[in-house]
Amino acid sequence: MQDLLTRTAPLYDRVRRVIPPAEWALFADDIEAILELKRSRNAVILAHNYQTPEIFHCISDIVGDSLALAREAQTVEADVIVMAGVHFMAETAKLLNPTKTVLMPDMDAGCSLAESITPADVRLLRERYPGVPVVTYVNTSAAVKAESDVCCTSGNARRIVEGLGSDRVIMIPDEFLAQNIAKETGIRMITWAGHCEVHERFTPEEIRRLRAENPGIVVLAHPECPPEVVAEADFAGSTAHMSDFVSSGKAAKVVLITECSMSDNLAVQHPTVEFVRPCNLCPHMKRITLPAIRRSLETMSHEVTIEPGLAVRARQAVDRMLAF
Repeated sequence: MQDLLTRTAPLYDRVRRVIPPAEWALFADDIEAILELKRSRNAVILAHNYQTPEIFHCISDIVGDSLALAREAQTVEADVIVMAGVHFMAETAKLLNPTKTVLMPDMDAGCSLAESITPADVRLLRERYPGVPVVTYVNTSAAVKAESDVCCTSGNARRIVEGLGSDRVIMIPDEFLAQNIAKETGIRMITWAGHCEVHERFTPEEIRRLRAENPGIVVLAHPECPPEVVAEADFAGSTAHMSDFVSSGKAAKVVLITECSMSDNLAVQHPTVEFVRPCNLCPHMKRITLPAIRRSLETMSHEVTIEPGLAVRARQAVDRMLAF
C-alpha cells in the first residue's frame, strides 16, 4: 500500500485540498489501474464538470461542460472514448465519433431532462406549431435530437435562438432554461415542462439566506434554475461561464447554484477563493465512480450504439449547434 501511495503521490497533490488522505488510500489502486488501462486500450476519458475530483482531476483527459465535451470529442485520436458523465453525453460523443468505441460505465446514469420528452412529443409540437423552429437542449436522447432543427447548450442557447431569426421558437425540454433565455432575448418561447432535478430544488429564499449568512458573497446561478432563482443571482451562466467568472478573480467568496461537485473541482484550481457549498447532488452523475470506470475499461462495456439512420439526423442537429 505504501508503494502505491508513493507512486500516486503526484496525483494526490492535485486534490489534497478536497480529498482527505484516508479517502485517497481507497482511490489510489483504481486510479493507477485506470491509467494503465487507458494506455493499453488507447482510450481517453471525457469528464463533465459535475464529476468528483478524483475523476475530474486525476484520470480524465478532457473536462468541461457539455458543449466543451461535444467539441473536444471531435478531436480525439484514441480508439476508445469513456464518458464520465451521463448517457446523453455518451450518445453525443458517439454521434460525433461514429467509428470510435464509446463506453458508458453505468447505463443507468440518465438525466431527468432527457427522460422528460420523447420523439413523439416533438412531432406533436411540430404539428401544433407548424413552421416554428425546434431548438433542443443537448440534455436529450439522440432520438429526440433527430426530430429537432438544432441543438443548444446552456452556454450557447442565447446565440443559437437569436441566430434563427424567428420571433417564436420551440425550446425543449428545459422549461426554466427556455424562460430564462426568453427574458434575455424577448423571443417568444414555446416550452416543455421538463426540469433538472438538481437545479429545480433551489429557491429564492435559499439565495437570500446564503447572502445573509455570508456578507459579500457572489452568487453564480445555472440557467437551468427557476427564473426567480436566477433573478436573485449576481451572475447566471453555464458551468463553463461560471468557471470563467471564478478564474477572472472578481470574487473572493462565491456560491455556485448548481451541482456541488463543481465547487470541489474549482476549489482545487483556485485555492484563494472561498466556496460556500449548498450541496445538491446529481444522483445520475454520482453513478459514475472509479470502480465503474475501471470495470468499463476492463470489460469494454457498456458500448453505446445508435441506429445509423437516426444518427445521421441527430448529428445534423448537433453539427448545426457546433457551427454556431
